Amino acid sequence: METRISELRKKIGMTQEELAERVGVTRQTIISLEAGRYNPSLLLAHKITEVLKQKHIENVFDIK
Repeated sequence: METRISELRKKIGMTQEELAERVGVTRQTIISLEAGRYNPSLLLAHKITEVLKQKHIENVFDIK
């Protein structure tokens, strides 16, 4: 799954570690999500979307 996590995270000046802490996962999980090696649960995708200040999950995750 492709994501815009890295782009959106950097846009608001947030590190991978900060995002991981805010959504309750490890930095390694964020790295895997950004690389497209891991598909998040709906709950995690929603949390990431909120923390990245987006209104819709589709703005962060390319759901095909």
